[in-house]
Amino acid sequence: MDIFDKLHEECGVFGIFRRSGTGVIAETYHALYALQHRGQESCGIVVNNDGVMKVHKDTGLVNEVFTSDVLGKMEEGSMAIGHCRYATTGMQHRNNAQPLLINHGKGAMALCHNGNLTNAAELRTRLENQGAIFHATSDTEVIAYIITQERLKSRSIEDAVRSAMNEIKGAYSLVIMSPTKMIAVRDPHGFRPLCMGHIGDDVVFASESCALDAIGATFDRDIEAGEVVVVKRDGVQSYKMENACHDGMCVFEFIYFARPDSVIDGSSVHEARVKAGTILAKEHPVEADVVIGVPDSGIEAAVGYSRESGIPYGIGFLKNKYIGRTFIQPTQAQRQDAVRIKLNAISATVKGKRVVMVDDSMVRGTTSARTIGILRDAGAKEVHVRFAAPPFTNPCFFGTDIDSTENLIAAHHTIEEMRQIIGADSLGFLPVEACDQLAENSQCGFCKGCFTGTYPVPTPPAKQKHRFEQYLSERRKENPDEE
Repeated sequence: MDIFDKLHEECGVFGIFRRSGTGVIAETYHALYALQHRGQESCGIVVNNDGVMKVHKDTGLVNEVFTSDVLGKMEEGSMAIGHCRYATTGMQHRNNAQPLLINHGKGAMALCHNGNLTNAAELRTRLENQGAIFHATSDTEVIAYIITQERLKSRSIEDAVRSAMNEIKGAYSLVIMSPTKMIAVRDPHGFRPLCMGHIGDDVVFASESCALDAIGATFDRDIEAGEVVVVKRDGVQSYKMENACHDGMCVFEFIYFARPDSVIDGSSVHEARVKAGTILAKEHPVEADVVIGVPDSGIEAAVGYSRESGIPYGIGFLKNKYIGRTFIQPTQAQRQDAVRIKLNAISATVKGKRVVMVDDSMVRGTTSARTIGILRDAGAKEVHVRFAAPPFTNPCFFGTDIDSTENLIAAHHTIEEMRQIIGADSLGFLPVEACDQLAENSQCGFCKGCFTGTYPVPTPPAKQKHRFEQYLSERRKENPDEE
């Protein structure tokens, strides 16, 4: 599977504050497992034992970084924060793994971040001119520096965080730990999700509610846009940033990023995806024999399409659960083979039939073309493709790995041209205006900039190629014949 033919969200964050006693490692470990879909390149945990913080982090999946031997040697504490990362700003390297653990003149601070700053380059330049030395390339380190600067002149860590929010711009959901407090922060536009729950008297924070379910925690509420929640031994305090406007929730969380069993800002991710399929069936009807979904995030939309259209739903693909990160392949031939290794058609479902194939989205089109080829090889008579997202025509500046339009197929081709390129019999996308209908229980506005080019906040000027474009450019040099 070509990792760069899907969008990738930057990361997942978690925190637990135990009001009495210790023993937070197991909960943090299991929560990161539940958030693994949000980041598969690195992960880490910082444990706070009576003000002494220790970190373990590395590149790899949660079970690779936290083996039984590692977990057995970690010292328990009363607080912990955890993070799993997919690199967007900052390349894949152990130095960019989170959480960050910072020691400064007023103590220690651990921080993990989900999102992307729009003014990171500007802030980093300023900090470097003031003598700051950076050890990594992610914008999370910029956030840590800004908070540390404010902490040195503030009465408390929460005051420092609130002051820092006036300087950092863009998308950020943060979980921060001081020697005695835990703080959860969401940017003033609410780009990335963050929720709060409890286990008895203990307080927990997580990017998604599925992580709370995984550890037996009760969901309390979502952190509001522009909110700072401070947890101490004697209680919980909340501060709200002035002029916060929850108008930037990433709609792609509901289409692809989040787990379907999560509830984000009041709306079920599962129901949102079924609704997308329902809308697709109304907007792009077709005569067919069976509707199938591309695992995993295309399945709910396929169910919705089937229910609305009356066309039977069938299981059209088997996904290999044990293949791991098949995108890490040294040659182009092996990368192409990885699609078939990871995904195989069930010929009994599709052979001789007109098939509606529902998937979440299309970035470059190469994986879609190969998936259609798998269906045709299995005997599908026709393949009609429906995507539960509008066409990607613009870059994202708030936490995904699409930082230019160079390799976005929809930015350079018409619907008919894309249909021909991927080899579909017909092609349909979710209308942009339907995005606001997916999560109807959410009391917020949605960022649809990657579909429309209109963003809730000013965007940075054109920047150098980074993760997405740099990878593809280097790969073309190695494989000039690759489409």
